[in-house]
Amino acid sequence: METAQRIFVIDDDESVRTVMERYLLREGFSVTCFANADSAMPALVENLPDMVILDIMLPGTSGYDLCRWLRARTEVPIIMVSARDEEVDRVLGLELGSDDYLSKPFSPRELVARVRTVLRRLNGARAASVQDGATATYPACADLELRDDERRIIAAGSDLVLTTKEFELLAYFIKNKSRAFTREQLLTQVWGYDFIGDERAIDDLVKRLRRKLTQAQSIAEIVTVWGYGYKLEG
Repeated sequence: METAQRIFVIDDDESVRTVMERYLLREGFSVTCFANADSAMPALVENLPDMVILDIMLPGTSGYDLCRWLRARTEVPIIMVSARDEEVDRVLGLELGSDDYLSKPFSPRELVARVRTVLRRLNGARAASVQDGATATYPACADLELRDDERRIIAAGSDLVLTTKEFELLAYFIKNKSRAFTREQLLTQVWGYDFIGDERAIDDLVKRLRRKLTQAQSIAEIVTVWGYGYKLEG
């Protein structure tokens, strides 16, 4: 019998937690709820779930801080939710490494659809990377080596330490060396669908990747195509 995928719901609103738990259980997920980040952290350390649904406005440790804490330790999928529908919230959540963002109030059916979409994309990427146990090869790009099956990118002989989104963006650049992409195209590629007005999330990812490539002394360069977007050269 297939084990149910486990989801942690972290939200200080009991009514919201109850609705999310009810619908996710109905869809076959295993759900554990927490009213704040501080009570969830020990459970996250002990037994990491398959996904975290995280409210931004939490008492004590904020959702932003917990997202940052998680991303420093794991690639667990994160969907952030907030009662505020402000662009800065969406952008910051994406920049910190969340996989999706929902504004309250939202339809429980939409939440379930987003959960399935994020998990499907993640599982699909893992399956594609280990297909037949073979290592995918791509055209050389300067001193970068993409080992897709291992979720690794080597720059100038050293492994880059990358978040999930950093890896996905740099891997996409490597697979499409010298091809220019708009921010919208890259946003859709990395997150799977459009986040209107959140193109700054791509700028932030590029900024972080440039810094890590420089620190690794790589000769590869993510070039700005003025008035258009970005491309990888080297």
